[in-house]
Amino acid sequence: MNLKLILFSPTGGTRRVGEALADAIRTESDNCETFELCASAEAVRLPTFTANDMTIIAMPVFAGRVPSLAIERLRQTEGNNARCAVVAVYGNRAYDDALIEMHDVAASLGFRVIAAIGAVAEHSIVRAYGHGRPDADDIRELQSFGRHIAKKIANGDDTPPSTPGNRPYRKPVYGPYPKANRRCDACGACANGCPAGAIDKDNIKTVDKQKCISCMKCVAACPKGARGVGSLLRFIIARKIRKGCATRKRSELFA
Repeated sequence: MNLKLILFSPTGGTRRVGEALADAIRTESDNCETFELCASAEAVRLPTFTANDMTIIAMPVFAGRVPSLAIERLRQTEGNNARCAVVAVYGNRAYDDALIEMHDVAASLGFRVIAAIGAVAEHSIVRAYGHGRPDADDIRELQSFGRHIAKKIANGDDTPPSTPGNRPYRKPVYGPYPKANRRCDACGACANGCPAGAIDKDNIKTVDKQKCISCMKCVAACPKGARGVGSLLRFIIARKIRKGCATRKRSELFA
């Protein structure tokens, strides 16, 4: 079995979740290839799938939805009846309709969706929510999910999961849009890392709000900590979602 890990991981949390699952699903004889969709357009590459492949598709949740750019890039491929687990990674509030959206998209592309997972990682804007997650307990839980999926594959069980969520999906929310502060020295790391091409290399300190998907990859990429949404806006966002983030959420498996 060939195992393929498809990621859209702006700040690293989604990658850690996906890799924990992959480590538990794969055997010593399995090949595992990783494909990162959260990169500049020219750097993105997608695999060719076969019916013998097992695929993990892991994406972050932004206000209850999957980033439109992530879906757009995934739609450039065809599942060719490969088995698939979809993983929505959220910042300890809720994944809302993101998981059912991922299931629907993967099925429409010809994947056999056999599992769906909602997993927690550190919030990309308010880092105090889900701080340090996925932590050791999360990794153990994710690996147990991976072993369950591996057993399902071994048994030839392709039953699709009953994935939670609503159709039509909730309306997307746009923003906030990170920008540079006075510590910025125009090194270009943010522009080079932006998957949406929203930062002009000749005008580093601004952002094109028509292109920006608020993934915060530019914030994570800045070596000077010179990019962000501002302390006041971050405080407002923290207050708005505080109730939903007050208790520790656990990862969930639907298979």
